[in-house]
Amino acid sequence: MALALGVCLLLGMAGCTTGADGAETAAPKDRAAAAAVGKAQGETSREQSPNDAEALAELQGQHGLRLTLTAAERDAGGFLTVRGTLSNDSAETVEVPAGLRGNEQDVLRNGQSLGGATLVDQRARKRYYVLRDTDGRPLTTMGLSSLKPGEHVRVFMQFPEPPAGTRHMGFHLPQFDTATIRITP
Repeated sequence: MALALGVCLLLGMAGCTTGADGAETAAPKDRAAAAAVGKAQGETSREQSPNDAEALAELQGQHGLRLTLTAAERDAGGFLTVRGTLSNDSAETVEVPAGLRGNEQDVLRNGQSLGGATLVDQRARKRYYVLRDTDGRPLTTMGLSSLKPGEHVRVFMQFPEPPAGTRHMGFHLPQFDTATIRITP
């Protein structure tokens, strides 16, 4: 009887998960549903190998961290989404630096993120910051804490869309190298 009760409790607990905001949600039935829920809640996708897409830029950070940017695409809603992979190339677990979130008060209140990323349009002499939602949360990967040796995490950042004629922009993330990336029309 105790074994049956224990199994029932475990099955009941497996049916719920706790989201990033602490609220319980129903557990998805398959991997695709789990990925959709994770994206909706701003969670990261951790993988064992980096994205196979051709790199736009590869930026070296501190303590063996590497950011490989794989896409900079204009979205129908007037956004520019930059995607890539954050990797730990060191032999030790690395804490993701708090400085990556920048220093704006709204972003700092919302925890670890890549909210400090910026794009620079050299020709127009204009800087673009990561967009924020109505609660001040940056529209970027959030919840990064540490990466194990060899671990890779898919990341994204959304910016206001630059003018249609802009094809290249400078990308900067605190504590990483800078690079020029090509925008997909």
